[in-house]
Amino acid sequence: MIVFDLKCAGQGHVFEAWFGSSADYADQKARGLLTCPMCGDADVTKAVMAPAVGAKGNSRSGIAPASPAQAEPTAPVMNVADQAKMQALVEALGQAQAKALEGSTWVGRGFAEQARAMHYGEKDRTSIHGEVAPAEAKALIAEGVEVAPLPFPVIPPQAKN
Repeated sequence: MIVFDLKCAGQGHVFEAWFGSSADYADQKARGLLTCPMCGDADVTKAVMAPAVGAKGNSRSGIAPASPAQAEPTAPVMNVADQAKMQALVEALGQAQAKALEGSTWVGRGFAEQARAMHYGEKDRTSIHGEVAPAEAKALIAEGVEVAPLPFPVIPPQAKN
């Protein structure tokens, strides 16, 4: 497993993502599967990360920096005891999303067109899910079309190449 800090271009959100390898990251990026979990922006790139460099053997630890300006930046972390709890929460979120999508029809990249047609009464209202670019999602919201980002990408197996 490898962890990357990713950053969305739209609002500059930085978030962490785990991949099986660098090739897995490249594959998901090429297929457009990476989105910002905070705003849904699909324009995601690797963020600058500090290298993992071990401490020198003769360095002194536990000494506070001379000034707050010399303090190293921090990052949110969790201890191993909470890892199982976090995994359970993510699984529960995935199950809640699956339940919310029950009875919903996958429309793929035709989502915006079909959502607008339902909004303007050109088509009967029904539950659908699919893909849109972040700019298109913002345009739908500006028009008053009810849309919501999904926490996890959903592409039915029959829709994958």
